[in-house]
Amino acid sequence: MAAPAAASAPPLESSMLARAARILYSFTSTSPELSMSDVVRRTGLPRSSVHRILDQLVQLRALERTGSRYRLGLGLLELGALAVHQNRLRETSLPHLRRLHETTGMLVHLAVLDGPEIVYLEKIGDGPEGRVPSRLGGRQPAYCTGAGKALLAFAGEDELAETLAAGLPARTKFTITDPGALRRELAYIRDHGVAFDREEGHRGVSCVAAPLRDATGRGVAAISVCGPPSRMDARRVVPPLLTTARDVWRALFTATPRTRTR
Repeated sequence: MAAPAAASAPPLESSMLARAARILYSFTSTSPELSMSDVVRRTGLPRSSVHRILDQLVQLRALERTGSRYRLGLGLLELGALAVHQNRLRETSLPHLRRLHETTGMLVHLAVLDGPEIVYLEKIGDGPEGRVPSRLGGRQPAYCTGAGKALLAFAGEDELAETLAAGLPARTKFTITDPGALRRELAYIRDHGVAFDREEGHRGVSCVAAPLRDATGRGVAAISVCGPPSRMDARRVVPPLLTTARDVWRALFTATPRTRTR
């Protein structure tokens, strides 16, 4: 695969990031291992620059070195697997999320946990009066969002410890800032299967969320419905939310039986 054109064109051409990209893209399926001379010839970069960047990429696990030859490292494999997983997650969820938005008339999110924050993989609809500052690829603290709490409830102790270590500053007067209170909230979520954000991240915005859990029980993503508190009627919102979560789970984790042929 050729390097993106931007990696060899102004204003990115001389940047360290663009040069690293040109080096990484010089590896191909037919040339999975290259010497430094090979990389210099393929990229046209100065030998001194190639040497320095190769060493840094090895330290970052983007490349591996055996003797005088380099190949793509496990770090890139892990990132690639994560990208494939998240793309499949988003594509599989999308029709179900749209149906949930149509049913509730409210903003719908698909989010994953990344350290003490959530990252939005999908957003359908508009927030109440534009008060939800969410966007695709955007981040929010996990401890004060419905999706974040749904994921933390089914995460490991290491993930929760990382969130607590980052602090629980008050975003509104309703934010849970006490670690003990947050743990009790997460225990409630584990018992009931849904998480609530009662204007904890933003005034005038409430959310209810449900986790998508893998075969081990860990949360891999969460679906949330957000709207003004006056419209957040749990009896109306929770049933379609849980139905959506189950439908997405089946689409993701239940294999389609093969048709028998005679």
